Amino acid sequence: MSARTVQIIHVAIHKALKNAVRTNLLSRNVADAVDKPKIQRTEMHPMTENDLSLFLEAAKQGQYYALFYTYLFTGMRRSELLAVRLCDVDLLGLQISVSRTMQYLSGVKNYVTFKEPKSKKSRRLIALSPSTAFVLDEHLKSQEKMRGSLQLPPITENDLVFSHWDGTPLLPDSITHAWVKLVRKCGLKGIRLHDARHTHATIMLKQGVHPKVVQERLGHSTISTTLDTYSHVSPGMQEAAARGFDDILNRESKLEKELAEIIQN
Repeated sequence: MSARTVQIIHVAIHKALKNAVRTNLLSRNVADAVDKPKIQRTEMHPMTENDLSLFLEAAKQGQYYALFYTYLFTGMRRSELLAVRLCDVDLLGLQISVSRTMQYLSGVKNYVTFKEPKSKKSRRLIALSPSTAFVLDEHLKSQEKMRGSLQLPPITENDLVFSHWDGTPLLPDSITHAWVKLVRKCGLKGIRLHDARHTHATIMLKQGVHPKVVQERLGHSTISTTLDTYSHVSPGMQEAAARGFDDILNRESKLEKELAEIIQN
């Protein structure tokens, strides 16, 4: 099991034993003596602007173009994106509401359910770019046309935006496999599906977007999570800030010279 899975199990066991101590069923919580494994953060591989254009151009030929486009341009989690309903999307207002997530349980019989986001910050409104709204609009029109040709009921407000033609949910693993194949086709090996989220955040930060805005779009619980996760972007931001400081001083100096010339004349 992964270190993260072991940590989650430890939390559950620790809480159960803590309740047992509180009700005098046990004298001590033995889970206190356990050394929890440290989580090794997976190295991220965000796309560059050129990689992004190359990937989206190749994705146009596949069935997941709108999904991947929205993924990259909103920074949503996979589970959030697959749970989006038509009523969650406001194309005129250019925003998408994150109010639930998809949970997929594999086993003898695959089971899909939907639940509340994992934190209050995860429940959020994300502004859409005009291009994202256009791609989503085209996608929904295509879905409606296909369902009509198959003599299926029209899409309702509670139907999923990204689904099979008959409205059944897309399985998370299917999306991941499609992403991997497309990335390899573009020669961008090593870029995981979750790196789409990192790509969104990295490009925004490089553009000078305030980290608080990035935090809100990603649904991080605190801004420190955003800053810690994307600390690799800060060196470039610091250089830009230093150059900006010089620009301000040079501009002030230039204005002083122009004023002095005006006074002399």
